[in-house]
Amino acid sequence: MMLKLVHLLGVLVCGGQAALQVSISLNKVELSVGESKFFICTAIGEPVRLEWYNPQGERIATSRRIALHTETSRSRLIIYNAIIEDAGIYRCQATDASGHTEEASVVLEIYQRLTFRDIQSPQEFRQGETAEVVCDVISSPVPVVVWYYQEKEITEEYHNKYQVLANNNLQIHRVTKADEGVYRCEASVEARGEIDFVDIAVVVNVPPVLSVTQQSFNATADYQESVTFTCITSGSPDPVVTWHRKGQQLELSEQYIFNRLEGGRSILTIHNIQQGDGGTYSCKATNKAGSQERELFLKVFVQPHITQLKNVTAVEGSAAMISCVAEGEPLPDISWRRASDGQTFVEGDKRQDGRFEVRGRHGKSVLTISGVRLSDLGRFDCEAQSRIGGHQKSMFLDIEYVPKFLTNHTIYYSWEGNPVNISCDVMSNPAATMLWRRERFTISAERTATTRVHTAEGKSVLEVTPMSDRDFGRYNCTARNNIGARYQEFILAQADVPSNPYSVRLSAVSQRLATVTFMKPDSHGGVPISYYLVQYKEVGSQDWRDIKSHSVQTTVVLTGLEPNTTYEVRVAAVNGKGQGEFSHTETFQTLPIREPSPPAVHGQRGMGKAYRLGLVKQDDGGMPIVEYIVKYKTDKEEQWMTKLVPGANDFAMLQPLQWNTRYEVEITARNVKGLSEPTFYQFFMPQEPDITESLFSGLGLGAVVGLGLGALLLLIVLVDISCFFLRHCGLLMCITRTLCSKKTATSGKGKEMEEGKAAYLKLPLKEENGKESLKPDTIEIKVHSDNSIHTKPDDSKA
Repeated sequence: MMLKLVHLLGVLVCGGQAALQVSISLNKVELSVGESKFFICTAIGEPVRLEWYNPQGERIATSRRIALHTETSRSRLIIYNAIIEDAGIYRCQATDASGHTEEASVVLEIYQRLTFRDIQSPQEFRQGETAEVVCDVISSPVPVVVWYYQEKEITEEYHNKYQVLANNNLQIHRVTKADEGVYRCEASVEARGEIDFVDIAVVVNVPPVLSVTQQSFNATADYQESVTFTCITSGSPDPVVTWHRKGQQLELSEQYIFNRLEGGRSILTIHNIQQGDGGTYSCKATNKAGSQERELFLKVFVQPHITQLKNVTAVEGSAAMISCVAEGEPLPDISWRRASDGQTFVEGDKRQDGRFEVRGRHGKSVLTISGVRLSDLGRFDCEAQSRIGGHQKSMFLDIEYVPKFLTNHTIYYSWEGNPVNISCDVMSNPAATMLWRRERFTISAERTATTRVHTAEGKSVLEVTPMSDRDFGRYNCTARNNIGARYQEFILAQADVPSNPYSVRLSAVSQRLATVTFMKPDSHGGVPISYYLVQYKEVGSQDWRDIKSHSVQTTVVLTGLEPNTTYEVRVAAVNGKGQGEFSHTETFQTLPIREPSPPAVHGQRGMGKAYRLGLVKQDDGGMPIVEYIVKYKTDKEEQWMTKLVPGANDFAMLQPLQWNTRYEVEITARNVKGLSEPTFYQFFMPQEPDITESLFSGLGLGAVVGLGLGALLLLIVLVDISCFFLRHCGLLMCITRTLCSKKTATSGKGKEMEEGKAAYLKLPLKEENGKESLKPDTIEIKVHSDNSIHTKPDDSKA
C-alpha cells in the first residue's frame, strides 16, 4: 500500500511520470577476508540502465571474483572471496530514458580474521645454530602473539635463550637437543575477542659423530679369509652409514656384507680377501645435520708366489745364470738349493770355490755359477720365503759337454774263432755319434767276416771274431758331438789258459767231509775264469773224481769220503780258452769212526702233564745216530725212568709228569760205535691249574657278574618254593592267597564252589641227591579260600 502511495506521489511531482529512485538493500557491511557477499540494487521509475561502480569509481564488469546479475529495475552485485583491496564505497547508478541518473551507495568494510599461513611442523634446526621458529599469522587489526613451551609462557626472563621477533617468530639461541619439543604460537585480536593457536614441533638435528674401534687391519690373500670393519655412529636423526673405496660407494654383494647393530654400530664384512682388496676404505655417516667420514686401512699380505723360473742349459766350463722372480706382500726373500746335495745359496754367501754367487733385489734373484761342472747338473730349487709363507719351484740345469769315456777297460783278450765284444761306453750331452777305426781306416757298420758293430744310446760295441794274427791289435773308438770330439784306443790281445792256483789247504776234515781252499791264479790268461776244477782220489787209486766250484768261489767241500782214509787233491782254473795247469797235489786223511758228540737240548712245556724236549744232533762220529737214550726223574727220587727215541727224531715227549715238581734229565746219543757223553737238563713242572680259574679266565667282567646274578636269582626262587611248601609263606604263597581271595570275593557260592575253584599244584618229590623219591606219585596241594593247605597223594597214576 505504501509503495502505491509513493508511486502516485512521484507521478504527481513529475507531471504524470514516476520519479527515478534508487536504493541498496544494505548501507554498511563488514566482511572478513575470504568471505563472499551480495548486494541488491532496486530502481523505482523507468530506468533504462543499472550500473555498479567500485570504490575507485570504475564501472564494475563481471570478472572471476565479481558477478553482476541485472534485470530492468533490479541488479545484484556478488563479491566472492573478498580481499582487503575490495573495501570501500560501492555505488549503484540508475539512468532513465531522458538521461537522468540517480544512485545509491553501500559502504563495504573488510577485515582480516586471524589466519596462520603455511605453518610447517615440525620445523628442523641444526644443533648449535640460532633457530627461528616461524609463526606467520595475519589479522586486522594486527594480532598479539604469545609463545608457550612446556605449558609455560615465554617471557622476557628467558631473553638470553628466547626472543620473540617483530615478525612474531620465536628465536632460540644456540639451540640444543634439549630444546626439542612442541612450541605453541597463540594469536589474539582484542577488538573482536578473536583468539587462535597453532602447535609447532621443533626438531634439533645433531650432526653425526663417528668413531672406529680399529683403524688398521691385516689379512692374507687366497686363504678364504674375512675382515670386519666396525664404525660407531651417533647423531639425530640416526645417520645413514655408507662404505666407500677409491671414491666409489660399495654395494651389497657376495664379497661385501653390510650389517647394522644396536648402539649405532655399522659393520662391513669383506669375504674371500684377495690381493687387490688391500688399501684405504672409508666409513661415512650422513644425516640432515651433516656428515662425517673416517678412514680404515686394510693391509693384505700375499703368500709368496714364484712367477718366473726356467730351465737353463750351459756348456761345461762356462758360466750359467739362473733367474727366479717371485711376488708377494711383503716381498719374499729368495734362496737357492741344489737338490743333489741339499746345499743352499743365499745372497751374501761366500763359497770357498767362489763359483756360486747370488744377487737379487725387488723380488728377483739371479744365481750365477762360474766354471760349470758336471756335478752341477740337476735340479735347483728356488725358494721364496716371507713371514706369511713360502713357495718353491724347481728348474733343471742341463750341462752340455764333450764326450767322456766311462771305462778304462781298454784291453780285451780272445783267441782265433772266439768272438769278443769291445765296448765303447760314452757319456755326452748332446748325444754323440761314434765311429770305429783301425789303422786309420773306418770300420764299416755293415757286417763283415770278422767285425760287426752294435750301436745303442751312449754305447757302441765292436764285435770282433779273430780269424788270424792280423785281427789282433789296436782299435780306435771316436765319439763326437757339437761341443767337441774325443777318442779312446782299445787293444785286442790273444788270450791264454789261466795259470795254476796255489796255496791249496784242507780244513774241517771229518770222517766223511773235507773243505778245500786255495788262492786264485796269478794270471787268468786274459779271459775271465769260469770255474775251478777240484780233483781228488784215494792214495794208490788211479781214478780222479771231479768237483766244479760254484762260479769262481775258492772254497769247495768234498763229501762222501770214507773214514780213516788218505786222499790226494789238486785244483786247476778253467777259462774260455781252456783249462790251466793243476796246482801242487795235497794229501789229507779223514778221521776214524768214533762215538757221537753229546746232543744239544732245549725244552718247552707241552699240553697238560707233558714236557717236550728238543734234540739237536751234533757230530755223529762218522756214523748215523741210532737212538737217543732219555733218562729222567724227579729231584726227590733215586730211580730213573728211561725213554728211547729214534735217532731220526728231533724231539722227545715226556709224560705223564707230576705237578709242581722239578725234573732232572740225562740224554745220551748212540751210534754203532757207542754212546756219547751225556747231556744234563733240568725243568720245573708248574702247579696244577685251577679249574674255576680256567673256566672264568675266558669270560669278561660283565659275563661273570651276569652269571653271579643268575645264580643268586635261582637261589632265591628255590628258597621261596621251599618256604611255600614247608612253612606256607614266601612270595609264591602271597601270590596264591591274593588270587584265591579275589576269586572268593567275586563269588557268592558255597564252600563247595570255592573248593571247586581251588588252585592245584602238582610237583614231583625230590630227594637231596636230586633223584625222585621211591614213590613216583605226585602230591596234590589244595589252597582253599580260608588259606588252608591240604596235601594228599594223587589218586591218578602217572
